Amino acid sequence: WARAVRGLLLDISGVLYDSGGEGGGVPIAGSVEAVRRIKASGLKLQFCTNETQASREKFVKKLQGLGFDISVAEVTAPAPAACRLLKERGLRPHLLVHDDLIPEFAEIDKTNPNCVVIGDAAENFSYANLNEAFRVLIGLEKPVLVALGKGRYYKETDGLKLDVGAYMKALEYACDVQAEVVGKPAKTFFESALAEMGVPPEQAIMIGDDIVCDVGGAQQCGMRAVQVRTGKYRPCDENHPQVKPDAYVNNLAEAVDVILNQM
Repeated sequence: WARAVRGLLLDISGVLYDSGGEGGGVPIAGSVEAVRRIKASGLKLQFCTNETQASREKFVKKLQGLGFDISVAEVTAPAPAACRLLKERGLRPHLLVHDDLIPEFAEIDKTNPNCVVIGDAAENFSYANLNEAFRVLIGLEKPVLVALGKGRYYKETDGLKLDVGAYMKALEYACDVQAEVVGKPAKTFFESALAEMGVPPEQAIMIGDDIVCDVGGAQQCGMRAVQVRTGKYRPCDENHPQVKPDAYVNNLAEAVDVILNQM
């Protein structure tokens, strides 16, 4: 699975670090050095994340503070993809997102909303805020719900947390609408990350901790995909009825060892 590779896509949360805590997160053992080794090897690298609790600039600054060699240009994230979609279709969103993500939508017209954009709003997922989003959707003749991801849960330093997918499903059910997902596992999202690297899918490997969004999404694009046993990984993932990773590794450092030994 590690042969003939030109580029790597890396998930961030659960692969590079676990978020949460006073410092904003803790690097997973060996991950800082693993990123450094990838870059020194000459392999193309793009970080492919569904992170929607902060702007890319703020998120990258936090990761740099944790010791990672990473820049904003190397991060493919859902909010910029959503903004492109909104502009192309003349959509004016009601935002149900984290406060720290709002700057990503600064250039988007939000008056008289004709759609809802939902991200990982964390504490903003109150009944009042969900109900407000519901009222916008239910009042539209053709409701449009744009989701920045569909993850079920993610891991922070103090344990697993509900992700945006649970709340997305609530609005889908209440409004009889199908959400348009712009983050992982959407095929267009992975294709965008591959285009940034300039690498075809058959020469790329995705490394992630989410069996469905990371592994399944990447494989549907023709990539090989590896699941790490860190982050949100649970042993039951290895018995998933539909998705079978090309390999399991204990962590990112182990995956990098195998890949670089094949070069």
